[in-house]
Amino acid sequence: MSTNNSEESMPVKNFIEQLIDEDLAAGRYTKIHTRFPPEPNGFLHIGHAKAICLNFGLAKKYGGLTNLRFDDTNPEKEDTTYVDGIMEDVKWLGFDWEDRLYYASDYFQQFYDWAIELIKKDKAYVCFLSAEDVRKTRGTVNSPGQDGPYRNTSVDENLQLLEKMKNGEFKEGECTLRAKINMAHPNMLMRDPVLYRINYTPHHRTGKQWCIYPTYDFAHGQSDSLEGITHSICTLEFEIHRPLYQWFIEMLGIYAPRQIEFARLNLTYTMMSKRKLLKLVQEGRVSGWDDPRMPTICGLRRRGYTPSSIRTFAEKVGIAKRDNTIDLSLLEFYLREELNKTADRYMAVLNPVKLVITNYPEGQEEELDAVNNPEFPDHGGRKVPFSRELYIEQEDFAEVPPPKFFRLALGQEVRLRYAYFVKCTDVVKDSDGNILEIHCTYDPESRGGNSPDGRKVKGTLHWVSANHAKEAEVRLYDRLFTKENPEDVEEGEDFEINLNPESLIVKTAFCEPALIHVAAKGFTCQFERVGYFCTDKDFTKEQPVFNRIVMLRDPWAKMQNKG
Repeated sequence: MSTNNSEESMPVKNFIEQLIDEDLAAGRYTKIHTRFPPEPNGFLHIGHAKAICLNFGLAKKYGGLTNLRFDDTNPEKEDTTYVDGIMEDVKWLGFDWEDRLYYASDYFQQFYDWAIELIKKDKAYVCFLSAEDVRKTRGTVNSPGQDGPYRNTSVDENLQLLEKMKNGEFKEGECTLRAKINMAHPNMLMRDPVLYRINYTPHHRTGKQWCIYPTYDFAHGQSDSLEGITHSICTLEFEIHRPLYQWFIEMLGIYAPRQIEFARLNLTYTMMSKRKLLKLVQEGRVSGWDDPRMPTICGLRRRGYTPSSIRTFAEKVGIAKRDNTIDLSLLEFYLREELNKTADRYMAVLNPVKLVITNYPEGQEEELDAVNNPEFPDHGGRKVPFSRELYIEQEDFAEVPPPKFFRLALGQEVRLRYAYFVKCTDVVKDSDGNILEIHCTYDPESRGGNSPDGRKVKGTLHWVSANHAKEAEVRLYDRLFTKENPEDVEEGEDFEINLNPESLIVKTAFCEPALIHVAAKGFTCQFERVGYFCTDKDFTKEQPVFNRIVMLRDPWAKMQNKG
């Protein structure tokens, strides 16, 4: 039976690409134009990274364009710090909006003119109901709303009232401009939604020029229209908003982009609510938006994630129509896969105990050859100092070893990485029974970790020469939450109850000198047998600081299997 290999090898297009293909084939559009429209009220997280990759990726695939537009319609929560941070994040991910940087605030006058147009068409009115009264008259999902007392105000009076709102003649919350649609509409968003509200907070771009601001729902679709966006890619929660956006477009008689919704990215052990992430920052539960435990792009960058690993992850998880939750370990897998190829290896001991080689000559030192990456010889090598006294990991020794313990124990022989075979002969303890030193003998003929008589050892340990060790602060970051769904709480509990108390452990590590010599800001490496690490932004040669990016294996998977 023959098969068409060329057809089989063609990648399957996601549903958004299929819709774009249909639009192009039907001649609805001749060129694709997308946008990424963040609100500058916080820093972007990994979910936004997926949206960035999608919007810029679609435009690139179809030879189109992508705008970066800030939907800055709420001065109370917005800040230039967020604007600058978002632009840095998009660039870091590898995308370029070129000269297409826009703000919803660029269009404030146009939005206001459209509001006047809606009033003239008797499709908008100024309402003096309080927020609580608006909620009462809006009805429920199962019952229609009621027309308010201001719904039939004349066009001329509404125009005068809107002008007074604009001129600052009313207090905040005293009135709003609402669309006049249908208070009995089955979609509650169509029950006379608010178009403008009063806010005297200075805007980060327009200052005190305006004291009334369009709502997100009123500004979003029209911004897409003004910019000639062909495909407005939104997450699923905006599907219910689509009829409202279409109503505005129809009432104003302006160009209509096509809105397509996709499932937002949800990750296990990860909080995706910008509001709740802000709460963690404000309460000091984390050190800031760029805390390496945070799912923010700036946090992932500081943690040591790479743009390419995030882009690969976004591509591999694909685009879905229904909400689902992706295991965080998949993101970590793509990171490990990349770092395994790019990160050189060095030795560092995090939980040190001294190992003394009793038959090694006192005062003698030597340099041993080590490879930087055994899988890639072109990464070269380095010299590692060796001496009579070393540091090894405490967990690499057991007085009473459990079954299949292939590390160091009394009478047991192991290989020291790049060095020699050593056999444990004794331990020295303090008065409380704590081990102070492990005594071993070494085989001088096994230099380089090879035995001349062909005997095998099952354990290989990393180590650092005590005489040459360099101290460094090591921050062991782990998952911020202990539950797959951080919002899985009992009634009356807060999501913060699921914070992982061991999400950050700080240690002083002993490192081989070559590591500190080559390390600089932005440096990434593997601590052999421990995990992948990068220098923190606080790093200096005088005070080295390393962040654990990810462990060599996923310990959480083992915990889940046991559970």
